[in-house]
Amino acid sequence: MEKITRRKFVKVVSTKAVVGSGLLGLSSCSKQSSKQSFHNIQTNKSYKWKMITTWPPHFPVMGEGAEKIAKWIEDMSGGQLKIHVYGGGELVPALEAFDAVSQGTAEMGHGASYYWAGKAASTQFFASVPFGMNAQQMNAWLYSGGGLELWEEVYSAFNLVPMPIGNSGVQMGGWFNKEINSINDIKGLKMRIPGLGGKVIAEAGGSAILSAGGEIFTNLERGVIDATEWVGPYHDYLMGFHKIAKYYYFPGWHEPGTVLEMFINKNAYSSLPDHLKSIIKTAAYRSNIWMLSEFETKNSEYLQKLIQDPKIQIRNFPDDVLKKFRTISNDVIDEIVSTDPISRKVYQSFEKFKKKISTWSEYSERAYYNALTL
Repeated sequence: MEKITRRKFVKVVSTKAVVGSGLLGLSSCSKQSSKQSFHNIQTNKSYKWKMITTWPPHFPVMGEGAEKIAKWIEDMSGGQLKIHVYGGGELVPALEAFDAVSQGTAEMGHGASYYWAGKAASTQFFASVPFGMNAQQMNAWLYSGGGLELWEEVYSAFNLVPMPIGNSGVQMGGWFNKEINSINDIKGLKMRIPGLGGKVIAEAGGSAILSAGGEIFTNLERGVIDATEWVGPYHDYLMGFHKIAKYYYFPGWHEPGTVLEMFINKNAYSSLPDHLKSIIKTAAYRSNIWMLSEFETKNSEYLQKLIQDPKIQIRNFPDDVLKKFRTISNDVIDEIVSTDPISRKVYQSFEKFKKKISTWSEYSERAYYNALTL
């Protein structure tokens, strides 16, 4: 396998027909034939769509996932639906994808819903909630606990249809240019961090900055930011953060199971025959399991590279810092849901499901992990 260098990586980053009886007569046959012909025309129509992503072109895992979805849909449809994928900045700026798909500039988008908190605060609950649920729990809520129906309700107001297409799993806490020994070390800290986690950092006295992936390395190198979270060991290593920041903190309290999304223009989706809609949904399910599997595999491999680097210190956030982050997280969420009815509706569903599944996790996941340490 060709070795991936940071320079090469960053370069990639930047750049119902009804059949009647014959006894009805010739007139009925004529009408029936007309209906069948119309149905076949609709079924056999070809479609060429555009998908715009929030990721840099050909970005590992996330960008690859978008390209795989396009290929799977084309293959399963026998070429009836072809999708051209554009990386962030190739057709529209990365963080304008939501509006572009909503307005019909492109039929599909690929990203993460917390990027759209400025459009509707409730969107971020479908990506990740600090100290919330992990990947399998988020999937359970979305697919079997009513979460996806709520997500569809929220996005319907923007002429969009959302689908989960992946999950990062538990992320790392981020790269820092200074040690974090107490909550006071967050004061004045300029950190690239989106979503609810960013609000927590701001409430703790820091500054939360949202920037596209291709800008992070330069911003950290030049001191525009003092710290950044991104994803996990694989992507962080390829981005080269270990070359300019010394401290790598865990756990990813802010993103314990981040859902990646595909969002589709509602008018475009409604115009498709049912079998193509089913193909798109099937590709989304396939992407969900592929992406999480890829994250788990790559992160475990690249964590070893970072552990073996003597210049890097991998640190656990101090317990009192995590406790303070959790307290602030609850306050931030309470403020949002107290002023936004749809956010309150979504979060009530989220929290109710979390409490129920957490009880099961005590007897399953936690008990199993504890057994491993005996």
